[in-house]
Amino acid sequence: MTSLKRLLTAAAGALSVAACATSNPGADGLYATPTGNAPVTANPTPYSEALVCMANHARARGYAPRIAVGRIADYTGQIAPEGGMRVTQGAALMAMSAFAKAGARLVERYDTSVAELELRYANSQLLGDAAEAQGLRQIHAGAMPASDYYLVGGITELNANIRSNGQDVFAGDSVDSDPSGFFSRRLFVMNVGLDLRLIDSRTLEVVDVISYQKQILGREVSAGVFAFFGDVVLDASAGGSSLEPIQLAVRSVIERAVLEISAQLYGVAPEATCAFDDPIGGSTNVTGGIQTATNYAPMEAPYVQARSSVDRGHERRDADIRAQLRGTYQ
Repeated sequence: MTSLKRLLTAAAGALSVAACATSNPGADGLYATPTGNAPVTANPTPYSEALVCMANHARARGYAPRIAVGRIADYTGQIAPEGGMRVTQGAALMAMSAFAKAGARLVERYDTSVAELELRYANSQLLGDAAEAQGLRQIHAGAMPASDYYLVGGITELNANIRSNGQDVFAGDSVDSDPSGFFSRRLFVMNVGLDLRLIDSRTLEVVDVISYQKQILGREVSAGVFAFFGDVVLDASAGGSSLEPIQLAVRSVIERAVLEISAQLYGVAPEATCAFDDPIGGSTNVTGGIQTATNYAPMEAPYVQARSSVDRGHERRDADIRAQLRGTYQ
């Protein structure tokens, strides 16, 4: 009889929990209130501030090239276990946002479907425009500005397990009734890389090539205890895991590359991009703005095609900004 009472009690508890979800909508027309109410926030990377600094320099100088962004495709071909691609298919959109932060004038070449449709409608005299003669949208030669350069490329690397390690510890007495416990820790590293090309729109000459990669860190930690206390059995465990977002890593690599390209376009030495704790130039003692190099012209050789070192303006470190990356900790 006691067992039956316990079974009925457990069943009643399960039904009370299930009653929280109902097939009848409330007065607001909803079956359930969505979980979570986090506000919308900005989506920066550690390089965003330097890009904005570059934009301020471009406005002060009065020079900003017109940039078009073409395809930046995912060439890794990797599919996530739950379905879909492991790497974002929106890298081109990230590059557009990065160039906008850097103060470039963007011209649309990525999705021109609406413009092409309206051009056909205007050519068939189907579009009205009160500002034009006869109230029709006119087609004028040279109405659309040309681009000075365009950016193309792709995500070319996604290495899932560059290195991993772990530790497992179990401790307990030889007597079964004595407490015992365990601890487990896992660490793994992966990376993502991309290759971009900046091309002169007039001549189709490749004027700059960027190839960068970024490593991504993941951690898992768990611990537990098992013990008897008289007639009571205690089995408790806890754990957690963290993985730096892969798509944030892609955005960070793209913004780093756009910052390098923008420095070349604006005639600024990359290592002197901005005078603060900058991921490109490190800490400087000068406050505010850009340190423009002497006799440094935009896209001038040998600064672009013959960089003296693969670490030019980078120094393989970015150590002072690692703590700013979401999903990582020191």
